[in-house]
Amino acid sequence: MTVLYVITFDISDDRDRYRAVKVLKGVGIRVQKSVFECDLSEHGLLNVQSKLEKIIDHGSDSVRYYRLCRACVGEVEWQGPGSPPTTESFKVV
Repeated sequence: MTVLYVITFDISDDRDRYRAVKVLKGVGIRVQKSVFECDLSEHGLLNVQSKLEKIIDHGSDSVRYYRLCRACVGEVEWQGPGSPPTTESFKVV
């Protein structure tokens, strides 16, 4: 089962920021410069956290992971360009 996470970051070094964006683009949708919506399993979340943990400077950078319950996803509001958050549904055949 997957859960929607909003992952945000504040990374000061350009190279580290680029590397973090590359990791997050591989698992989610960029909705703002430092905000991604990622539909992840528990294993997927741990994998992303591990990768970002190795990139950031723990003295100055921060990464936050906000878990959205299914009901909360339906309540997301926004203004301006964009689309509602999506959660992927998979069916094993």
